[in-house]
Amino acid sequence: MQKASPVLSTDPKYPSRRAYVLKLRSDASPHALCGWLENLVTCQHSHFSSADELLDLIARDIDAGGAEPASTP
Repeated sequence: MQKASPVLSTDPKYPSRRAYVLKLRSDASPHALCGWLENLVTCQHSHFSSADELLDLIARDIDAGGAEPASTP
């Protein structure tokens, strides 16, 4: 009796659509995060002035979803 091969997911574990550049201001601190966040695929960027705002930006971007762009040959 042969063992069944595992089915591998075709979805990337770390999709490009969720790749970001995070720049923190020079005066940012653990208790006062502030900076700039850019999605590397969509090039949309936003400024944030707190950790809550940063997490909200990421959550909204994930909720906006969108499929991975098709790669061109």
